Amino acid sequence: MKNPLRSDGPDRGTVRGIIVASRKITFIVNPNAARGSTSREWPQIKALATDRLGPFQPHLTTGPGDATELTRRALLEGAELIVCLGGDGTLNEVVNGFMGEDGPIRPEAMLGFIPRGTGCDFIKTVPIPRELNRALDVIMSSHARPIDLGRLTYIDHSGHRSHRYFHNITSFGLGGEVDERVNRTSKVFGGFVSFIWATLISILVYDKKRIHLKVDNAYDQTVMSWNVVVANGQYHGGGMWVAPEAAVDDGMFHVTVIGDFTLAEVFLNLPKLYNGKLLQLEKVSTLVGKRVQASSDERVLLDVDGEQPGQLPVTIDIVPGAVSLITAK
Repeated sequence: MKNPLRSDGPDRGTVRGIIVASRKITFIVNPNAARGSTSREWPQIKALATDRLGPFQPHLTTGPGDATELTRRALLEGAELIVCLGGDGTLNEVVNGFMGEDGPIRPEAMLGFIPRGTGCDFIKTVPIPRELNRALDVIMSSHARPIDLGRLTYIDHSGHRSHRYFHNITSFGLGGEVDERVNRTSKVFGGFVSFIWATLISILVYDKKRIHLKVDNAYDQTVMSWNVVVANGQYHGGGMWVAPEAAVDDGMFHVTVIGDFTLAEVFLNLPKLYNGKLLQLEKVSTLVGKRVQASSDERVLLDVDGEQPGQLPVTIDIVPGAVSLITAK
């Protein structure tokens, strides 16, 4: 079996991109990513990344929120390229570190991503390879594209209004319940199994909610829904293909409303969550817009890039072209 940490090919260390090598680079590393294997493999990863990209400043996170603060500090100190090594949750924190109250802290700075998480749903939408050598090749190319972010205002677990950005998907309803359950587990069997198991259990104990939903000035209704997905990317929840038409650079959210299904109908149609046929169902509706507002008289939890930060009410706005992400061409 090929060792993904081994550099091969013709003297890759001597052909690193001149543009990348001349930049001030910071790595934000989640050592707990990939069920803790990143911590064990970090010395090898660091050596290979140094050989390919040149010198950089590494920062290892120690807990929730660290990646945001480390990213923000690095940008304020002049970092021109931030490389996130971790999963979608770590990437979400790094993205939040790029953003200040009035927009990007350093609009000219670039973001690179080396996926190391259990799920990594975002790379199913954008062309970033999971394999380490190929991910480093992409970062060396410096081919950056501006991507949109979502900015949400919501109620956190302390009952206070809070703000947060997301790069992939925010949902509310069953998705928040699944996140809460997944984040209490070890994810020892990987992202897909963890999420499908949590989804099955949550479906059995969850009751669909009555949600008042407004999208721009075109849609304003109260719906009975299992889950509402506000999508920048196409996938979440360990591979659920909930927004097949979403694009990260079209300046719009693609909203999927999973409506008033019976429990039997939910289980019958569960495979359609993964094969892209979800939108064919009569009780699934889709909307497109730049602002989404939702409230409920019931407790409805949020799912924000796989994390569970709070609950409704929520207001979500698109921030077009907020971050320059390095991707494959």
